[in-house]
Amino acid sequence: MTNEVADLPAADPDARSDPPRPLRTAAAPVAPHPAPPVPGPWLSTKGQRAVLLVCLLVAAWFALQLFASVLLPFVAAGGIAYALDPPAHRLTRLGVPRSLAALLMILALIAAALLFALLLYPLIVAQIGLLIGRVPDYVALLQGWAGHMMTSLQESFGKDVVNDKLRDLVAGQAGTMLSYVTPALSHLIGGGFAIFNVLTLVVVTPIVAFYLLRDWRPAIARIDDWVPPRYREVVRAQAREVDRILSAWVRGQALCCLILAAYYAGALTAVGLELGLIVGLTAGMLSFIPYVGSITGGITALALGAAQFQSWSGVLTVAAVLLVGQFLEGYVIYPRFLGDRVELPDVWVIFALFAGGAAFGFLGVMLAVPVAATIGVLSRFWLRRYLASPLYHDPR
Repeated sequence: MTNEVADLPAADPDARSDPPRPLRTAAAPVAPHPAPPVPGPWLSTKGQRAVLLVCLLVAAWFALQLFASVLLPFVAAGGIAYALDPPAHRLTRLGVPRSLAALLMILALIAAALLFALLLYPLIVAQIGLLIGRVPDYVALLQGWAGHMMTSLQESFGKDVVNDKLRDLVAGQAGTMLSYVTPALSHLIGGGFAIFNVLTLVVVTPIVAFYLLRDWRPAIARIDDWVPPRYREVVRAQAREVDRILSAWVRGQALCCLILAAYYAGALTAVGLELGLIVGLTAGMLSFIPYVGSITGGITALALGAAQFQSWSGVLTVAAVLLVGQFLEGYVIYPRFLGDRVELPDVWVIFALFAGGAAFGFLGVMLAVPVAATIGVLSRFWLRRYLASPLYHDPR
C-alpha cells in the first residue's frame, strides 16, 4: 500500500476548482449509433435483385425465340440425361466410373431404339401404307353410311325437314372430309422426318446426352453455388419439390404410356382389327395428354372397326377392348405408377402442352411439363407465404 500511495502524483491546489471528470470503464463503452448500410459492390437492394431476375427471364425468352430451331436435340438430350441420371448414379455407387456409367446408359438407350426400329418400324410403315390405300374404300363406306342415315331421318321426319339436297350434301361432304386424310398423313410423315432428321437422332442427341449425363451432378452443384447464400436453402427446397413432381410424372407417365401402347396394340390386333397396331400405339403414346389418347384412339378404333367388320359384333368387340383398357388405366396402371405423387392437374397439363406447342412448336411441347411443374411449385410456395403474411391476416 505504501508503494502504491507514494507512486501517486501530488495534488495540484489549483485543480480543486475544476469539476470532477467522469471515469470511463471498459464495462460501459459509449458506442456511436450505427449508420445504415450504403449499397456498395457487395450489397444489393431488393430492386436490384428483382431487375436481375427479370433480365434473366427476358434473356431466356429471347434465347428460346432466337435458337428454337436448333435447340430441339439439346432439350431432348437434357431430358434423356435427367431420366437416366438415377440409374447412372446407382452404377457409380457400385464403383463404376461416372463416364463409363453414362456411356453404358446411352448405349442401352441406343440399343432399345434400334430394337424398336428393327421390330416395329416396318410393321408401322406397312400399316400406314395400308391405311392410305384403304382411304378410298373408307370414303365410299362413309358416304354410304351418311346417305343411309339421312334417308332414315327423311323417312322419320318427312321431306320438309330433311330434303334430298341436304341428304346429298351431307353424304358428299362426309366423303370429302375423309379424303383429306391421305395428304394430311403424307404431310405429317414428311414433317416428322424433317424435324427428327437422321443427323439429329443418330449423332447429335446421343453425344450431347452422354456429356450432359456425365457432368450432371457437377453441373447441379455448380448451379447451386451460384445461388446467393441467403436464399440457398429456400431454392434448394423448391428445386427438390420440382424434381420430386417432375421425376414422378416423367418416369411414371413413360411407363404408363408404354404399358397402354402394348396393351392396345396387342389387344386390337388380336381381335382382328387390321390397323390395330398403329391405332393402339398411337393411343398409348398420346395418353400422356389427359383424355386425348383414350378419346382419339377410341373414336379411331371404333370407326375403323365399323368400316372393316360392318357388323355390331365386331364393333362391340373393339369397344370391349377399349373399356378394359380404360379400367386398367384408371384403376391399376395409373394408381400403381403415378398415384398421388404428381401434383399436376389434368387441365394444367393440357393447357401447358397446347400453350408450349403454340409458342415454340415441338420444342415447346417438350418444355411444357417441366415449366408447368416449376410454376406450380413456385405458385404454391408464394401462396403459403401470402397466407402466412400480414398482407392476408391484416390487410388494413
